[in-house]
Amino acid sequence: MATEEGVVYKMGAPGAGTAWVKTIRSSACESCSSRHACHADGGGKEMEVEAINTADARVGDRIVLNIKTASLLKATFLLYVFPILAMIAGAALGQAVAVIQGTDPSGLSALLGFLFFGLAFMVIRITGRRLSKNASYQPEITKIRGHHSPSADALVLPETES
Repeated sequence: MATEEGVVYKMGAPGAGTAWVKTIRSSACESCSSRHACHADGGGKEMEVEAINTADARVGDRIVLNIKTASLLKATFLLYVFPILAMIAGAALGQAVAVIQGTDPSGLSALLGFLFFGLAFMVIRITGRRLSKNASYQPEITKIRGHHSPSADALVLPETES
């Protein structure tokens, strides 16, 4: 499981069982399917994310967020590998069609490769929206580490392990 630490700064919608957490952006954020639900503050290092609140955390609590490794790997594959595979498939299809039609294989291969590459991003966007509603792809508050002083203006979090 990918683990991050943060501070709960507000509760989610009544009955939703969620809480909003401020955390420090890490490399795990890039492949997270819920990254569109996160908002960067200031310089973009501090992040805000809505998480499932299974630990019953309250505003001001220092917490631990978990994201399932399987979900993280699936999202990473979708984001990084799928577009390349789609582009290769489009290029191969263009090559085959060009040979059958007797046209320039390079031009048709490039055209279909880039077309499939663009279509892959449309598929990613649609799939990402669907997966973001799935609880297994959302961060979950699993532990409460303590209470953060609400009088502090700046959020100071310890460095976390990824």
